[in-house]
Amino acid sequence: MSLTERAAAILHFETLDSTNEEAERQLAAGAEGPVWIVADEQTDGRGRSGRRWHSPKGNLYASLLLRLNITPSIATQLSFVAALAAYEAVARHLDPAKLEGLRLKWPNDVLLDGAKLAGVLIESAAAPDRRGLAIIAGIGINVSHAPADTGRAVASLEAAPEDCAAVLASLAQAFGTWLARWQEGGGFAEIREAWMARAFALNEPISVDLNGSSIRGTFRGIGQTGALQLETGPGAVLTVNAGDIYPDFHG
Repeated sequence: MSLTERAAAILHFETLDSTNEEAERQLAAGAEGPVWIVADEQTDGRGRSGRRWHSPKGNLYASLLLRLNITPSIATQLSFVAALAAYEAVARHLDPAKLEGLRLKWPNDVLLDGAKLAGVLIESAAAPDRRGLAIIAGIGINVSHAPADTGRAVASLEAAPEDCAAVLASLAQAFGTWLARWQEGGGFAEIREAWMARAFALNEPISVDLNGSSIRGTFRGIGQTGALQLETGPGAVLTVNAGDIYPDFHG
């Protein structure tokens, strides 16, 4: 039975080290999923590449645990599925006057006027009972405030802390919808098109940070596997599977 055919359970905690870590513990204990792990705050929240995710009370920290019959390479596409779900949840609770500034940044951020409002961390592992692939989709959304001292521009919905429950409900609904459209990889073309329609800096000059070195070019979207397509010169397109992108104001 798929996520769209039955409602996911919700496990709520006041404090966790990390919702993704708790999802791993639930999986080890035999959880089948789908189940949302939600915390009011995290003491050791993390983002992509091991970065710390500042997690004070008042924002949404949630991880979805589910099992799918897919390969690890296909599982990477879920970053875009989750990003679309986070975008939709944010859009439902954002001041309509600000919607024009809402964008998706490759590979996994939701930006508002260039500032990070939400992030996604996808992790996968073989299920302990060898039945399918266990997926953990961690999503953080700044609901009531933008954490300071993050080293980057950060935004929030500027909503009340108690609105986290409503944002979670929107997120869960949106995730189920986009997951159904994705069809375990069979519908990635639709996901790819939807993601690019909301993309940050599409067809604009950017810099890509690759382990400390920087490559400049024009962002031409994402390929059939979700890799970034960077045009570095006439007829020259570089495929980037991992990295951080920034606007290139000197491009």
